[in-house]
Amino acid sequence: MNKILEYMLDEDEGFGDITSNSVIGENEEVRAYIVSKDEGILAGINIAKELFESKRVKVLFHLSDGNKIKKGDLLMSLYGNARDILLVERTALNLLMRMSGVASAANEYVNLVDGKVIIAGTRKTQPAIGKFDKMALKIGGADTHRFSLDDMVLIKDNHIAVVGSPLDALLKAQKNVSFSKKIEIEVESLEDAISCVENNADIVMLDNMDALKVSEVINELENRNIRQNSLIEISGGINKENILDYVDLGVDIISIGGLTHSSRSLDFSLKIK
Repeated sequence: MNKILEYMLDEDEGFGDITSNSVIGENEEVRAYIVSKDEGILAGINIAKELFESKRVKVLFHLSDGNKIKKGDLLMSLYGNARDILLVERTALNLLMRMSGVASAANEYVNLVDGKVIIAGTRKTQPAIGKFDKMALKIGGADTHRFSLDDMVLIKDNHIAVVGSPLDALLKAQKNVSFSKKIEIEVESLEDAISCVENNADIVMLDNMDALKVSEVINELENRNIRQNSLIEISGGINKENILDYVDLGVDIISIGGLTHSSRSLDFSLKIK
């Protein structure tokens, strides 16, 4: 079993579930089910299964990751020791609800842009469960972006503050990093965007630029016949209300931290029959 999942269960159990242990017989076996009280995209059902099966609870799926769900849908059925089911209940529900919320938010943005650009997450994930957030993004149809710091080079404002300028940082990375790793650099001005694209950054992120500024950058890159040198990503302050202002500007990627740091968990419930 995944060490993170083991820790989650250990953290919740403490020195034992004194409530269940005081009122439920040690060998009491029951049937239970998890039902949706919400609508969206289901994500994390395999993780919930792993949690319950770690306590020898039998699991039957009724739906799968990626399925659209609505209020009243039966997600999974369980059979096993009552104490064990109740021990796992909150941990499994918390993770299942969070992952489904992230997947639902990702899917909503993916549907909004209708395939015109890539919707991506960021590393603004919950500590220790970032891999589950990333899994949920993928289930919802979004790109995961970086899983961890060793996936690719992403030169941000603080790196640049140490080095001196975006171009200096880009050139150092190109010199020192393996050809197998992509190099992305964050810029905040037209001039820095031009210099980094001219020097073949794999990805140039236009950070916190409004739609007018992004359009100005794209047009200038096209006028200089260098637009094809780099993928263009935009990030910062993009939400459901303004995302369509950016979609037709010619960018390749829109990354949205809110998919993982601000998504609402869906509402699920476990009931014993």
